[in-house]
Amino acid sequence: MFVTGFPAGPWGTNCFLVAAEKNSECVIVDPGMDAVAQIEDLVRENGLRPVAVMLSHGHLDHTWSVYPVCNGYSIPAYVHSQDDTMLSDPLSGLSSDMTMALQQLTGGQLHRIEPDDVRPLDDFGDVDIAGLPITVRHGPGHTRGSVSFHLPASDVPPVMLSGDLLFAGSIGRTDLPGGDHAAMMRSLGDVVLPLDDETVVLPGHGPQTTVGRERATNPYLRQLLTGDGTSPGAARRGM
Repeated sequence: MFVTGFPAGPWGTNCFLVAAEKNSECVIVDPGMDAVAQIEDLVRENGLRPVAVMLSHGHLDHTWSVYPVCNGYSIPAYVHSQDDTMLSDPLSGLSSDMTMALQQLTGGQLHRIEPDDVRPLDDFGDVDIAGLPITVRHGPGHTRGSVSFHLPASDVPPVMLSGDLLFAGSIGRTDLPGGDHAAMMRSLGDVVLPLDDETVVLPGHGPQTTVGRERATNPYLRQLLTGDGTSPGAARRGM
C-alpha cells in the first residue's frame, strides 16, 4: 500500500492520497484549502490516477478543494448523506463567529464547493475503490455524518484514516452545529477501541499516531477504559 499526504491551508487539514502502489489508481481523502497544486504534484511525481475523492465529513476545512479536484479529474466525491448538505451550503456546519471570520478571509465570496458527482457513503461497509479494500465506519459526534476509513494489514500495519474522530492526544471538537459529545464518546468506543494496537492512525489534523499509543495516553480513550466520569476538557483541533 502507498500513502502520501500533506497538511493543507490555514487549518492544517491533512489531505491523503492512498493507492495500492505507485503508478496506479488512487483515492484522495479530504482535499482542504489550497490543496489542488500539491495534489497535482503528488499525482505526477508518483504516477497516480485519481478515481475518487472520499470525505471524512463535511466541514469546510476538509472540503474546500473538492469541486476543483473532482471536476479537474472527472471523478466523484463520496460523503455521508448526513453531511452532504455542507457541500451545497458550506456555512451550515460553522458557528456564527467562524462564519464571520471566513467571510473576512474570503472577502465574502465563497467559491463553489459541491462537485457535479456526489455519491453517498451510507450503505457502504467494505468497498473496493482503486484496488483498495476500504471499510467505511460511521462515527458521528464531530458531525452527524463523520466517517473513518480503514485499510487492512498487508505488507504494512492496518491503517485508519480517522478524520476528526481521533487525533494524537485528543479528539475532534463537538461544539459546532451537528456536534454531539455523547455521540463522539460512543463512536470512540465503537470504532476505535476494538482496533488492534498496531493500527496506524492518520488523523484529519496533526501527526500520525497508533491506536495503542492513544489507548494508553489519550485522555478521552482513558476515560472510556477506566469509566472515570470526569471530562478531560474540550478538544480544540479541527474546524
